[in-house]
Amino acid sequence: MGVVIPLEEKKKPGSGGVESLVALTASGMERVNELILSKAGSDVQMIPEVANHLISSGGKRLRPMITIASAEMFGYHGEGHVKLATSVEFMHTATLLHDDVVDESDLRRSKPTARMIWGNQASVLVGDYLLGQAFKMMVEVGSLEALDVLSQASSVIAEGEVMQLAAAKNMETTEDEYLSVIKAKTAALFSAAAEVGPIIAGAGKADRGALRSYGLNLGLAFQLVDDALDYGGNAKDLGKNTGDDFREGKITLPVVLAFRRGTDEERGFWRASIEKGENSDSELEKARGLMLRYAALTDTIQRARHFGEIARDALAPLRPSPQKEALLDVVEYCVSRVS
Repeated sequence: MGVVIPLEEKKKPGSGGVESLVALTASGMERVNELILSKAGSDVQMIPEVANHLISSGGKRLRPMITIASAEMFGYHGEGHVKLATSVEFMHTATLLHDDVVDESDLRRSKPTARMIWGNQASVLVGDYLLGQAFKMMVEVGSLEALDVLSQASSVIAEGEVMQLAAAKNMETTEDEYLSVIKAKTAALFSAAAEVGPIIAGAGKADRGALRSYGLNLGLAFQLVDDALDYGGNAKDLGKNTGDDFREGKITLPVVLAFRRGTDEERGFWRASIEKGENSDSELEKARGLMLRYAALTDTIQRARHFGEIARDALAPLRPSPQKEALLDVVEYCVSRVS
């Protein structure tokens, strides 16, 4: 039985989800998709097999669309944003391949993970190959500033992975510590994806800063909604099995809040479930019940809305444009996935 997360706020008038962003970036994304297929190719047969398994699995490609839109909103014309957007997607795909190995995940977007088909070693090595291809394309663009932003993001993402590993199954993790993990693991790439657009378009520091802040806070909101969906959503919205975070013993914000707000006995339940792996379906239902009792899911969504508002405010000083409106719609899409 699923948990319904009540939302007090309804979708803002004129919010079009990701449809307006998809329409505005259609031409650029067509070239991105062609480049993805080209750069994921290799004479080593297993590389395109593993890469295409995940690349073709139905993700929205939100991050590269943000790169395309953020460049074009400042009047960029050329192919550099296509290469950078493809680099962003390859970085994201490599992270997913590595994540599934570390998390021992069986499904992603309702399909068997690459590691379940080809094994852990192939998943890690193909992820490394895609990272190499991403950096080759960054160099081809010829912007040292864009290369700096994306290479910094790559380093921060790796730090976030290690931070998450250190916090794994640790019920003493605080909310601030958890936010630091997702800021590195998830938000850093959103931030870089948004900032490299104005960089190659020759925009000023204020515009770069606006898109950087937008991406960072959008990424935080996006991950927090994912955290809530794992306990209160469905597999279609989440792109993986609901309850996977619980079964894998992941520390996420709903767990942190429910643990800290509970009784000593309830904290004992969380320790047994997360730290010791006592996580059957009946334990999962109990976990959902405790999250409802202590408003852990609704408060996680409220945190997501907070970061979403910061993302909106970051774009407020920018001149009106179709791309700006589309990026604002994306914020509403991200925080409304639980409605």
